[in-house]
Amino acid sequence: MRNYDLEFLKRFSMVIGFLGLVTVGLIIGAYFLSKTIPPEVSPVAAKQLEARITPVGAVYAGSTGAAAQAAAAAAAAAAQAAQGAYGGTLDGKTVFDQLCTACHTAGIGNAPKLDAAGFGARLSKGKDTLYKHAIEGFTGPDGGVMPPKGGNAGLSEAQIHATVDWMLEQSK
Repeated sequence: MRNYDLEFLKRFSMVIGFLGLVTVGLIIGAYFLSKTIPPEVSPVAAKQLEARITPVGAVYAGSTGAAAQAAAAAAAAAAQAAQGAYGGTLDGKTVFDQLCTACHTAGIGNAPKLDAAGFGARLSKGKDTLYKHAIEGFTGPDGGVMPPKGGNAGLSEAQIHATVDWMLEQSK
């Protein structure tokens, strides 16, 4: 080997060694830096954790306890109602706009439109029959099809009644 080859190898080795030290330094710096950033919490995991640590019951004592118990019962009833379809709303227009409009606006499946001609023959059978057909479903002799609860099993009977009443008001 010649002298200039040895000189090149010496300098090349020093550069490689320096780059190795920089790499190790960056790895150590990144390790410590990653420890300072808080871990990201998944919303699903947070909801599961909240469900696991929620108290099962509560203790109510005295007159203030009775008021707190009544408030808790009212809040639970409101939460239960909100879990129904469309937030448990009894606004017939809201349910119609969300669910019924597809068939009853275009007349799909021989669904009656919101006019006197559409609901005229059906109204003669009485409101109770309309309620029953809306809740249980109905297949008419003309091939018309009404799925039970309009195809949304989450609807309550009160929501169905409110929607049928709203539709009848609109068809006059």
